[in-house]
Amino acid sequence: QARLVESGGGLVQAGGSLRLSCAASGRTFSRYAMGWSRQAPGKEREFVAALSWSGGSTIYEDSVKGRFTISRDNAKNTVYLQMNSLKYEDTAVYYCAADSRPLAAVATRKDSLYNYWGQGTQVTVSS
Repeated sequence: QARLVESGGGLVQAGGSLRLSCAASGRTFSRYAMGWSRQAPGKEREFVAALSWSGGSTIYEDSVKGRFTISRDNAKNTVYLQMNSLKYEDTAVYYCAADSRPLAAVATRKDSLYNYWGQGTQVTVSS
């Protein structure tokens, strides 16, 4: 059974860094684009970043550009989200997700195209 498990969340001061990991199992996730989304209290889930299966295509939500970096290690079936210069408004539960389209050349921000989701990891940034 396909499964995604996030880790690496925690409490950090504004300006600090965290690296989230998403370990995938039960499917050949190396053939699929992967993404990260987040949901802050009282808000809808929003797209953060995505990476194509090859790593050749990446997209970011405007507010995290230049601060967050998505990457993957297909040999380890793991996707990462390096978060630097964290801000209070980055506080949220972060979810990783797998695209439903095998070998898609371009990563997508469309929530409806992701068909596997992890349980989430909490990131709290103190001001």
